[in-house]
Amino acid sequence: MRKIFRKLWDDDRGNALIIAGAALPLLVGSAGLATDTIHWTLWKRELQRAADSAAIAGVYERLDTKSTETVPTVVDHDLELNNHTGKIGGVAIEMEDDYPAVDYPADDGDKQNQVRVALAVRKVLPFSSMFLEEAPLIRAEATAASVPGAAEFCVVSLETSPKNTGILISGNAGITMDCSFMSNSPSSNSAYAKGSAEVYAKSVAAVGGIQESTNWHVETYDPYSDDVDDPFANITPVPGDMKCAGKWKGTGAILKWENDVLSETTNFADAKDAAGNKANCWASMSVGANQSLTLPDGTYYISGGDAFIQGNLTCSSCTLVLTNKSTASDAPIGQFKVNATANVNLTAPSGSSEYYKGIAIYQDRRAKDGASSVNLINGNSGSKITGALYFPNQELQYNGTGNTAGTCTLFVSRRIDFTGNSVTLNKFKNSSECVGTGIPSIGGGRLVRLVG
Repeated sequence: MRKIFRKLWDDDRGNALIIAGAALPLLVGSAGLATDTIHWTLWKRELQRAADSAAIAGVYERLDTKSTETVPTVVDHDLELNNHTGKIGGVAIEMEDDYPAVDYPADDGDKQNQVRVALAVRKVLPFSSMFLEEAPLIRAEATAASVPGAAEFCVVSLETSPKNTGILISGNAGITMDCSFMSNSPSSNSAYAKGSAEVYAKSVAAVGGIQESTNWHVETYDPYSDDVDDPFANITPVPGDMKCAGKWKGTGAILKWENDVLSETTNFADAKDAAGNKANCWASMSVGANQSLTLPDGTYYISGGDAFIQGNLTCSSCTLVLTNKSTASDAPIGQFKVNATANVNLTAPSGSSEYYKGIAIYQDRRAKDGASSVNLINGNSGSKITGALYFPNQELQYNGTGNTAGTCTLFVSRRIDFTGNSVTLNKFKNSSECVGTGIPSIGGGRLVRLVG
């Protein structure tokens, strides 16, 4: 550039200097407008980022409080926290009058709990300010909303410790489902598949992280999602409903039951508690190998002991409840264990008046968690459980050795471990495909994102 000006200066021809002089304002103007454009773009981008962040914060506040009263305060706090109202591009600014503006567009269907934030500032542009009486107004607007999340969940881990994986799929386990996985664990490996496992599902979601791998065959990975509420949190066994008779050993339609006083063999229908009431509660349950037990419809309580199934157990509308008639917080709670040679065919009650509607196996949430506190279901081609398997404070291991036909099974457990020996086993449907079974629909929660 210096050489050009020196050449012009030394040029004796006056027309060159005149042309250069005439072009100089255009050159300076172009440079000035380019500088203004860069400044404008930078300020506009940072203002838009501020509006986006504030709108998302506003939606989270609406979801948390179910109200709009505190949303403007949260929006202001987000702007201040992120330094947007203090400086933009390193230059102190003040928001224009009537800004930030917060409003709530009408909720409609998939766009619920919307929050719109509009921001505006006046910024002096280095070049244009020489010709403008007032600095131009820079505006940015963002609308955020709560929208439906992932597909329906039929496997839910209630684990909350960052030290533990919520869902583990290992060995040669094969799972095919028309629904999704969800882990509440904030662990970096919240849901983990390894070994030769093959998992086909709509999606896998987690509060924590999810390691992508060739074991997962899913449409979407949804890490860092909102947690899912316990769908049966309001279900608690009532001690007064329990008529306990002692230990239960099934031999066909005959039950051998024992308590501190009696030891006899009796017909199941005639089993009574110490007060003479028809029994629906036993200290433990055992169905021996090569034995078969068909239960009438109803609720069956196991007070303090395990339910151990080695033979055949069938019920067309019932719930097995692992609990304790004692109300002590540390009362022992038994586990549910199914041997690999067993055939378990259970269907949960589906009537609208049923207290345990949709639940096939229920374990009291007082059950203590620990390394040895594992419930075990070894499935095979003859087994089918229709309903929820609910173990809110212990681990459930589900091992398949054949084409387990658990087509309408909901898994809700603190931790869930799937394993098996066949990539064609464990086929599950979502609740919309299991209408009439009483299984609740557990949606993918809601996500907060920017919308148009």
